[in-house]
Amino acid sequence: MDQGALRKLVESVSKTVKSFKKCEVECLIKLFHSFMEKNDNTGLDRSTFQEILLNIFGMTDDVLMDRVFCAFDRDKDNYINVEEWIRGLSVFLRGTFEEKLKFCFEVYYLNGDGYISREKIFDMLKNSIHQESYEEETDEGIRELVDIILTKMDYDNDGKVSFTDFEKAVRQDKLLLEVFGPCLPEAKNCLHFEALAFRNIMTYSF
Repeated sequence: MDQGALRKLVESVSKTVKSFKKCEVECLIKLFHSFMEKNDNTGLDRSTFQEILLNIFGMTDDVLMDRVFCAFDRDKDNYINVEEWIRGLSVFLRGTFEEKLKFCFEVYYLNGDGYISREKIFDMLKNSIHQESYEEETDEGIRELVDIILTKMDYDNDGKVSFTDFEKAVRQDKLLLEVFGPCLPEAKNCLHFEALAFRNIMTYSF
């Protein structure tokens, strides 16, 4: 990307993503293109993005990493373009509580009908709990856990969790934000990423 195109892209992205300075946006664009070396020019594919989530952000759950990919991929073309990359990172690194709340809910309901159903909760918890006992016993324990969660989060008693339910529960107890599995990086990993992304920031000319 030549300097003229880079400058235009930085200006364009900076108008909609307010959490980064222009010099930081430039750094994130350059980092994106360094990851793109193993891809075509379409964007980051699932496998490359999951490598980033694993190696930089410390995420290990394949199912949740795939859901995070879908949350980043706003236009649903199975690639993360540079603007989607920066928008997603703005939530990861600098997101407000409200932005993280919406992001986690989107990861959990995964482009369904806007609700997290009992079945989806069961599947997510089953995936995240290591099965060290007989499957029947594990499944029964997970069902009991689902019942406990629904008792705590399903305020309108319709057997599923809406965004309104989710928001109300998390505002009362912030530990419930990632109740269905980790989909946000830990603070130490965010600091590591920022150190990587912005280490040469003084050399850039915005």
